[in-house]
Amino acid sequence: MANMLLNYVPVYAMLPLGVVTPDNNFQNQDDIKRQLYKLKEAEVDGVMVDVWWGIIESKGPKQYDWKAYRSLFQAIKDCGLKVQAIMSFHQCGGNVGDGVYIPLPQWVLQVGDGNPDIFYTNKRGTRNKEYLTLGVDNEPIIGGRTPIQVYSDYMKSFRQNMSDFLDAGLIVDIEVGLGPAGELRYPSYPQNQGWNYPGIGEFQCYDKYLKEDFKKAATDAGHPEWELPENAGQYNDRPESTEFFRNNGTYVTERGRFFLTWYSNKLLIHGDQILEEATKAFCGCKVKIAAKVSGIHWWYKDGSHAGELTAGYYNLRDRDGYRPIARMLSRHYGVLDFTCLEMRDYEQPGYASSAPQELVQQVLSASWRENIEVAGENALPRYDPNAYNQMLLNARPNGVNRDGLPKLKMYGLTYLRLSNQLLDGWNFGVFKTFVKKMHADQEYCPNPENYGRHVIPLEQSKPKISLEDLLEATKPMDPLPFNNETDMKVLV
Repeated sequence: MANMLLNYVPVYAMLPLGVVTPDNNFQNQDDIKRQLYKLKEAEVDGVMVDVWWGIIESKGPKQYDWKAYRSLFQAIKDCGLKVQAIMSFHQCGGNVGDGVYIPLPQWVLQVGDGNPDIFYTNKRGTRNKEYLTLGVDNEPIIGGRTPIQVYSDYMKSFRQNMSDFLDAGLIVDIEVGLGPAGELRYPSYPQNQGWNYPGIGEFQCYDKYLKEDFKKAATDAGHPEWELPENAGQYNDRPESTEFFRNNGTYVTERGRFFLTWYSNKLLIHGDQILEEATKAFCGCKVKIAAKVSGIHWWYKDGSHAGELTAGYYNLRDRDGYRPIARMLSRHYGVLDFTCLEMRDYEQPGYASSAPQELVQQVLSASWRENIEVAGENALPRYDPNAYNQMLLNARPNGVNRDGLPKLKMYGLTYLRLSNQLLDGWNFGVFKTFVKKMHADQEYCPNPENYGRHVIPLEQSKPKISLEDLLEATKPMDPLPFNNETDMKVLV
């Protein structure tokens, strides 16, 4: 049985968005505890929770209030569950499934009143207040601090104020928010600006900081005449209706390739800088640092991959846009957290040119090839065996190994999201079976060492990897082979 245990993949459940209220109270404690005990009954390993910048530091710069979160963490600990904590530096509200509104701290938004260029901006000048533009990462715009310093101070305060929980091994992962919805991407498909699936989205680099940065980059490359794209359409366009993304469009020209390389490199550098601050803040703690990458599966089968390109993932048939991200993460001992694990191609409408299965296979393969751990979650709430079986397949793409470690195994899976609907009779029964199958039919295992995961104190980031070395990882490779279906099915 010890050998079978090496196939065990831990399962976490994402807590409801408003578990700590926007005014920083842990309300409905009895309801939440009841739900946590139900998760424990299902042998779930832990929970994932957003730790909102807009709640904790709402009163003013460096005025952190962790009380409500300490009460929440204590309740989780009392139930015998572990915690994946997300450093949520983005706004809650305006994305798929957001039923709660938590803006950035008011004193940060006030900086934007006088200087709206601190927000991501599209070609028409529409500002997005979900997350600060990476163009200001190193600009001392927030009372003399740069955004990177603000994020760093916040993480250090979290460590200080949660040190007892960290020492006790309650907190196992720190997922560092790197963009809208906590994902390393540009806010290219905002529902609150009218985007609908499967629109191609829009580039978000028209704030003055990124405009200047591009101008300088183009001039240094000997092309001062190159401008940011003007022909890439609007949120709900299709690729073929734009000059930029249509067949043989601007995206394949020298100018288009230069822009896309610049746009995606800015994202890599942004993630790299903040993750380095995270390893400094949590160095010596027995945690893993994680970063989330969005599963933009629409237009994946189109030559342009337009939906990915506007989000900052420069991924084409002849260029891997995800392996450089995995390589960047490798210097921080980081875990890549990917989404849309539950989706199958046939569930998507034909007009979306969507291929979630191939996208998941590509991103997971890229991560394993760069020798980093990969975790994941479902993109939309699902309660049916089909969705669970697809997640089980992705968790162990070559099945279980009865004699030891499986060939491929995900680091963990987080189910979106804890709700009364999940804990309801039939749904809960199916979910319990899913957890059991993720655990390879083994009993709940509190010690990760027993299923092959070595828990060691976090080290400082390794030396910087040059952009040249990161971009070497864009060379396309065939994905690792995946089975067609899981050998650990949820049957109903």
